[in-house]
Amino acid sequence: MSSKPESFTQVVRIANTDISGADTVVYGLARIKGIGYTTALAVARKLGIDPNARMGYLPPEVLSKLESAVLDLTKLGLPVWLYNRRKDYETGEDRHLVGAELVFAARRDVEKEIKIGSWRGIRHKLGYKVRGQRTRTTGRTGMTIGVRKAVAQPAAGGGKEKEGGGNG
Repeated sequence: MSSKPESFTQVVRIANTDISGADTVVYGLARIKGIGYTTALAVARKLGIDPNARMGYLPPEVLSKLESAVLDLTKLGLPVWLYNRRKDYETGEDRHLVGAELVFAARRDVEKEIKIGSWRGIRHKLGYKVRGQRTRTTGRTGMTIGVRKAVAQPAAGGGKEKEGGGNG
């Protein structure tokens, strides 16, 4: 007999993200914006949850424990280098943002750079590449032309060849 409970949930909702019940804990948590594979593995191990267990078979109390841990990773005592918002600009503390908070914070950072007129802000404002990539051949926007094949043109002398065949 299998050691799995009989109840299976098709869709589990953690941090406003729908996760398939067939996903393992690590890959299910990695579906949440702001949580990657390494962070999900660290959370699962810290909480004592089998990383290879399926999300749909987890009891509700374990799921609520997972959700509270994901929403505030600082309570788990994980190393600071796992956080995605170290030394936050506004608060100065180490934080880890997930979901819509992460998207909002990134947008706010870009707007701040544009407002102060930094090099990165100017690049963002103009829609160019920001991180030093080359722009000579990539990152082009607008109409694409591509390579044109040469069409056979008639000769300059009206299309007739010279008579006499000599070099002269």
